[in-house]
Amino acid sequence: MLVVADLHAGYGTRIVLDGISFSIGMGERIALIGHNGAGKSTILKAITGQIRPRGGTIHYGDERIDRMMPEALVRRGIVQVPAGRRVFLQLTVRQNLEAGAFTRSDRKEAAEDLERLLDRFPALRQKEKARAGVLSGGEQQMLAIARALMARPKLLLVDEPSLGLSPRLVDEVFAFLAGLAEDKVSLVLAEQNVRKALAVTGRAIVLSQGAIVSDMASEALMTDAAFREAYLGAST
Repeated sequence: MLVVADLHAGYGTRIVLDGISFSIGMGERIALIGHNGAGKSTILKAITGQIRPRGGTIHYGDERIDRMMPEALVRRGIVQVPAGRRVFLQLTVRQNLEAGAFTRSDRKEAAEDLERLLDRFPALRQKEKARAGVLSGGEQQMLAIARALMARPKLLLVDEPSLGLSPRLVDEVFAFLAGLAEDKVSLVLAEQNVRKALAVTGRAIVLSQGAIVSDMASEALMTDAAFREAYLGAST
């Protein structure tokens, strides 16, 4: 589905990704694991066209996409939920969801999708006429994910969904992410809460200083002693 080959990327004179390569299959659920500055968010930005790679290629199916604009990628089914939620605070919940379908021309089906998403998120249904700015942090995160789903993504990239949330709200957000498996949407999840990320994915790519140091099943990684000591604070 997606093939990243020898990707180099960064900001200004700073190199963040130093020749990484990996692939994502249809329906796969992948966690990007690494300490701050390891390159997780930079990978997502490169895939979604927010930054231009300095080297290497990104292919989506048979098409090279690393020179495409973000809107063109959304039309192809590649959609990101950015860190910090970034919902439209002055718009209502319903208007935010409608904005997620801006690339779609099937207005009737988009309206049906909106109603299904509101049914799927009872908290959003209850506040569909309220401005997004009055929602709790967890509700805003769910709204951001639901808005992304309005684009009918084939590949959904989610950046730090637990950022700034209480433990209870983190549980709610990750329960919803786990439920996305039913949608058969491929998922790439960049997340500092390692336990949560591994629990909802089948495979994990571990990054350190812009390089991939491990690429293996999430369940197997949880039993790796060196990984547990480095990322979970446990040596056993």
